Amino acid sequence: MSIKPLHGVRVLDLTNVLAGPFACHQLAHMGADVIKVEARQGGDLARQLGADQALNSVHMGVSFLAQNPGKRSITLDLKHPQGKEALRRLVQTADVLVENYRPGVMQRLELGYETLLKENPKLIYCAISGFGQEGPLRDLPAYDQIIQGMSGVMSITGAPENAPYRVGYPMADTIGGLTAAFAVAAALADRNRTEGVFIDVSMLEAVMATMGWAVSNHLIADREPKPLGNDNVTASPSGTFRTQDGLLNIAANKQEQFEAVCAVLDHREWVTDPRFAERSARLQNRAELKSLMEEALAGKTSDAWWQLFQGVGVPAGPVYSVPEILEHPQVADRGLIGSFKDVPGVGRDIRIVRPGFKLNGEAPSVETPPPQLGEHTAAIMAELGYSDAEIQALKQEKVV
Repeated sequence: MSIKPLHGVRVLDLTNVLAGPFACHQLAHMGADVIKVEARQGGDLARQLGADQALNSVHMGVSFLAQNPGKRSITLDLKHPQGKEALRRLVQTADVLVENYRPGVMQRLELGYETLLKENPKLIYCAISGFGQEGPLRDLPAYDQIIQGMSGVMSITGAPENAPYRVGYPMADTIGGLTAAFAVAAALADRNRTEGVFIDVSMLEAVMATMGWAVSNHLIADREPKPLGNDNVTASPSGTFRTQDGLLNIAANKQEQFEAVCAVLDHREWVTDPRFAERSARLQNRAELKSLMEEALAGKTSDAWWQLFQGVGVPAGPVYSVPEILEHPQVADRGLIGSFKDVPGVGRDIRIVRPGFKLNGEAPSVETPPPQLGEHTAAIMAELGYSDAEIQALKQEKVV
């Protein structure tokens, strides 16, 4: 039997695109009843984003499909008085509300934290924004690339000759979402809580919190982090090395691992070479060591060297493409990828990425595919006590 730690918890997802939807994606996989509250016209912008233009045109874009399985969708006009009333009713039934509007938007809608506490005094309200709810930048819009640049991430990504460089996926949005999900789960875990909780997630700060080593080198050692390409700032030889047929990552971070590398490459003299004998010397002479190693590595394929390094306890691994790692049995057989058959609005099967862990040996999953826009509006409104006639009237007035 699968474990659903958040079974019985209701989450209102008022978010768009990635950081917020990704946070609620995690909560849905933990068993929460996630109700996605969307605008009547178009809904979540992610419905129109992704590599499949046909899906974008029917508001079921790949970007939406990736982060929204297991949720129910209701459309509400939150500028309409009756739309506000419907949300307040929803809040009365909920444990958590997550939103990623700019700071102040919910207050202007008369649906801010203090207002909604009157409907639910124990509400956990999570606000995700680029810079947080206070400070000189609080009102500025922020997308993933903006945060990557301002956080310092881009300044240490890439090689000296091409940095600053953007990380190749929306890491700032994703980290912001994970941070929000963690904070929400922590608030839910407080058994003695008797009041509401306001969670203020700054994507900028969330990203910087994950940069512990880089930031601390500056804060504590007064050393400004620099881009090193594929090399490890703390050790050598530790990075990406060219072999006969491609690239291989080698992470010989300990002295005994370096000595094992020397043995595998049949260059035991490097162990006593003054340029490489000590850890600090290897860091200073990183380029020379890498050049010598690549001369030796040119004699075999990446797979062949990988096996040899594994055999002596040296961490190593190939550089895969996304399709290659998805097909690898290490990923394919662990339940990371979930699937749904003949998804409504999509017209075909889809596969999505689940959270990257297991509970009692089982990967968390959800039972339902990503919803069509407003798919569950009538059912959810009925749960809130609206009659069929009232729901029809709200539709006619373009509230839902």
